[in-house]
Amino acid sequence: MKQKINVGMIGLGTVGNGVLRILRDNAQPIRSRLGVPIEITKIAVRDLKRDRGLRLASGVLTDNPTEIIEDPNIDIVVELIGGYQPAKELILASIGRGKHVVTANKALLAVHGEEIHEAARRASVTIGFEGSVGGGIPVIKALKEALAANRILSIYGIINGTSNYILSKMTDEERSFADVLAEAQRAGYAEADPTFDVGGIDTAHKLAILVNLAFGAHVRLDNIFTEGITSISPLDIDFGKELGYKLKLLAIAKWHDGQVEARVHSTMIPDEYPIAKVSGVYNAIQIVGDACGDIMLYGRGAGSMPTGSAVVADIMDISRHILMEPSRNLNTNPAGASAVKLVPMDSVTSIYYFRFMALDQPGVLAQISGILGRQQISIAQMIQRGRKQGGSVPLVIMTHTALERDIQKALVEIKALACITEQPVLIRVEGDEP
Repeated sequence: MKQKINVGMIGLGTVGNGVLRILRDNAQPIRSRLGVPIEITKIAVRDLKRDRGLRLASGVLTDNPTEIIEDPNIDIVVELIGGYQPAKELILASIGRGKHVVTANKALLAVHGEEIHEAARRASVTIGFEGSVGGGIPVIKALKEALAANRILSIYGIINGTSNYILSKMTDEERSFADVLAEAQRAGYAEADPTFDVGGIDTAHKLAILVNLAFGAHVRLDNIFTEGITSISPLDIDFGKELGYKLKLLAIAKWHDGQVEARVHSTMIPDEYPIAKVSGVYNAIQIVGDACGDIMLYGRGAGSMPTGSAVVADIMDISRHILMEPSRNLNTNPAGASAVKLVPMDSVTSIYYFRFMALDQPGVLAQISGILGRQQISIAQMIQRGRKQGGSVPLVIMTHTALERDIQKALVEIKALACITEQPVLIRVEGDEP
């Protein structure tokens, strides 16, 4: 039996520091649970001279990741550099050497996951990727193991802490997007370039991974309808409150008789729903299975320690298999994607929130409702606020369930009306009919 598990780590940034701290501070319980210690024997970094505030044994650091990949004594390679390259090349090289891999690289897995998992299946090694979605929330393990007996019917996820922090602040303090974004950047919750977070791209990366696991469907990132939160205003948040909704950036995936819809966008959800109460930098993933029913997982979705916790959990999981059955095929990677079709966005049905800024004059409502009626869109609720003779006033309409294609056709016609003075706002709504 092996006396220890040797791990090589590529990258020593925020998450890497968390991994080292957990392995150091929890060394005893980890050893008691495995029976042997986990030892980080080599770490590849870009700058050997940089002071990282860590006490590491002589010879542990290297600036050549190939030393880790080619070391026959290293059992598991942990990739924590992020991005597409050289991360993909290093992971595939590790797999080619018969090494198990742990990564938290959601962007890489979303775009190249099919190729990486296929390589791992051929080499009979395991890819651990719990840290790629939801930080310390064990959603990957839940879908792969705890919920494996279920047909997953839907997934709703708040899986980007930056966007959730911004929307929570806008909701609670009635502040603008630009104002709260600047504060989030000063506090370290948002990057200097926040495009991936506020544009929904980070959320779409994570949704692609969840769709693969939940439905066995490989989806291209550019096939996931993706909108961010940059156009959201306090006015729409306020109207949402009046109608009984909270506004969240949601990752949504649903199963429809052999087809899957996958989309990311700002969404109004009833304020009594548990996921509507998730605020700040926290994440939540609501999963509905045909047997288990409705389940929600909640916790910190990013950061040194939460994501480090997920990475160490993957290391331990792979270690157990190595220790217990070293000759067994360890492949526990997602099966190859089946021929599941994606529902085109224009075929999606939803409830819709419209806000129009329209001239306060007779006949405006008749024109708008007439266009909606011609496109088979039924009005469920309406709010017209203020009187400004000759000026613009907000007109809010909540529809019954409608087809996206019809909604977009109606929107084109309404935008062309002379009485519409600003770009209309469209927000999709999840929940029961109003």
